Amino acid sequence: MASRIDQLTYAIGDIHGYDALFERLIDRIRSDAEMTGDRPRIVLLGDYVDRGPQSRQVLERVMALQQARWCDVVALKGNHEAALLHFLVKPESGETWRDWGAGATLASYGVTMPYFSHGAEFWRAVRDGFLAVLKLSHLNMLHAMPVSFQAGDYLFVHAGVDPDRPLEEQGAETFMYIRGRFQEAERACQYVVVHGHTPETPVTHRRWRIGVDSGVYSDEVLTAVRLHGETRDLIQVRTG
Repeated sequence: MASRIDQLTYAIGDIHGYDALFERLIDRIRSDAEMTGDRPRIVLLGDYVDRGPQSRQVLERVMALQQARWCDVVALKGNHEAALLHFLVKPESGETWRDWGAGATLASYGVTMPYFSHGAEFWRAVRDGFLAVLKLSHLNMLHAMPVSFQAGDYLFVHAGVDPDRPLEEQGAETFMYIRGRFQEAERACQYVVVHGHTPETPVTHRRWRIGVDSGVYSDEVLTAVRLHGETRDLIQVRTG
């Protein structure tokens, strides 16, 4: 029996600061939805920030989408958003976040960060500088993001689920970080899992798993999956 979803839904993979591609993909989605005559739902699978040049602009666009009248929006939290929030509480984690591409996020807010760290005091200064320019609306949105969303026969998470544990025993750590055994499993849970987190070329489009992280920061391709009734289709935009 084919999997079904309750509403025309578009799930978008990791954006990582590539706002121009994000804008183009949203335009494609809006045009496509208008042709169906159905009200669309857009599920953003997390990792809006880091690596690409326009993290701040991406967050602005996510906020604008949430306020738009033409669509419903679910914006999930990814591990990069979790790292940003952790840095604000524990700035000593800055070295780890830096290795994930934090410099690009900070630069999009006008905060400079030398590649080499200078200890805890240095990272506290960077954190304080970031807090001084980080919009409260952005911060509140990041805190409010859920880590999973279920609709029809589909479960949307950033990274995946643990096939060896009941879903009700799983939470943010698994949903935002898992790789390995989730991707190796034939079927990880009772739902079709739609996720990002792990770049795959081509993107994964299997019966029980749809992975739409197309590695935008390396290949400059942004991917969404369109779910409508029992149908599934991929939509991609690329630079150039």
